[in-house]
Amino acid sequence: MEKVIRKNDLTDIQKKLFLMLKWFHSFCRENDLRYFVLGGTMLGAVRHEGFIPWDDDVDVGMPRKDYEIFLELCKGKFFGNYVVETIDTDQSDFFYGYSKIYDISTTLVESARHNVKRGIYMDLFPLDGVCDSKNDIPKMFRPIYWRYNLLMARNCAYSKKRKWYKNLSIFLGRLIPNLLVNNKKLMTSIDKLCRKNDYDDCRYIANYLGNWGINEIVPKKVMGKPELYHFEDTMVYGAENYDAYLTSLYGNWRQLPPKEKRITHHEYVYIKLDKSFLEK
Repeated sequence: MEKVIRKNDLTDIQKKLFLMLKWFHSFCRENDLRYFVLGGTMLGAVRHEGFIPWDDDVDVGMPRKDYEIFLELCKGKFFGNYVVETIDTDQSDFFYGYSKIYDISTTLVESARHNVKRGIYMDLFPLDGVCDSKNDIPKMFRPIYWRYNLLMARNCAYSKKRKWYKNLSIFLGRLIPNLLVNNKKLMTSIDKLCRKNDYDDCRYIANYLGNWGINEIVPKKVMGKPELYHFEDTMVYGAENYDAYLTSLYGNWRQLPPKEKRITHHEYVYIKLDKSFLEK
């Protein structure tokens, strides 16, 4: 496949993602659903009042009850250019354990064991209850962590940017035959473990499948009631105690990273923002 990555792609991707985020915000408002922007999107809202300049994605999370309602409302439907894919998909190349919202007017191929062809996307994570005692966090997190890392190892592509031991784990993960472990079994097992405790009933809550591992587990009061934050020319919902949330993920989040680290972290094989991935 021809590699088409233009110099101004990042700005164009952000424009597309921004429209998707605005649609998502309006949809949640109309249906009285709670959500929070997460990770780099939350950091961008607080530190930059919009996208981190070198960021190329949007992350949002919903308490599990709201998440399930959202998925049911979107099941089998297109909303203009937007469609939602979940772990219940029949597509064998979907291996994320959470949901994605795609812009079907675009084409994006991500580097993976088997390259994944969809459109540009927002990641949509369920937020789940963990426990009431901080001492119980490790035993709740570990079974999910190891399963999810195995899922990723079996599906990620080798990369020179990764540490050698991570590439080794990918190699070892692929040695396990599908008869013993496959993507669907892993995703179902992970999802069952994540939803074990109710978000609203626990003192600690988690985005179990987020990039920052156990640091994504915070007291529920940190997320609190969704608060509005400026994001580009609109408003989005984020954590009530943004400082505690961002500190848990990034440490000193106010300090910009060195210039050499101000880069995107996704590996795209192909991107075309004016062609639908549904076209032959």
